[in-house]
Amino acid sequence: MPQSPVLDIFIGYDSDEKVAFHALCPSLLGHASRPLRFPPIALTNLGGLHKRERISLQSTEFSFTRFLTPYLSNYEGWSLFMDCDILARGDVAELFDLADDRYAVMVAKHDYVPRDEIKFLGNQQTPYAKKNWSSVMLLNNALCRTLTPDYVDTASGLQLHQFHWLESEDLIGEFPLQWNWLVGEYDYSDAARLAHFTRGGPYFADYADCDYADEWFAVRDRVLAAKGKG
Repeated sequence: MPQSPVLDIFIGYDSDEKVAFHALCPSLLGHASRPLRFPPIALTNLGGLHKRERISLQSTEFSFTRFLTPYLSNYEGWSLFMDCDILARGDVAELFDLADDRYAVMVAKHDYVPRDEIKFLGNQQTPYAKKNWSSVMLLNNALCRTLTPDYVDTASGLQLHQFHWLESEDLIGEFPLQWNWLVGEYDYSDAARLAHFTRGGPYFADYADCDYADEWFAVRDRVLAAKGKG
């Protein structure tokens, strides 16, 4: 269990998906039973912490910077990282309640082959072992000290996303798939607590009719309706 009463949720921020971040945050708040902090991990805010150049295989600006979460948490307590293209449908405090100090990181252990070769904005879909495990990570920061800014800058993509920075795979714990439900890869389920638009969010025209899109648009519309009110 995390000791802090405030839950830290680091969200990957991409300049091509600004609207995703601004819908995810209120969807998290709308279900939360505990105080939340959700700092965006944005390239423009990292200063000199991240120097490596983006390569073609990176489909988002936070493909590598997500692994700075333990460093940004001062290697203390538990933090959650999640991609921005997600809709919260449940209380994320319930996910933090699953934190188990035996593990350095806890994830949904997907075992699937992506349906598409190309995903949103023409990005290449790259299949690899442990695909999408790192898109929602509950991190026991004190056990993730290998993830320094220098390591994140120099390690390969597979070293990072396949958790080679851990001494043993026994340090990878598991939480239910409902906390990282891959929209379009898995069939619709009302039990999904974090609906992850990994193939493309409803804010892209090609995915406007995907599962959970109506819920996402409802959150977006509530945000827009609140503009100017005080």
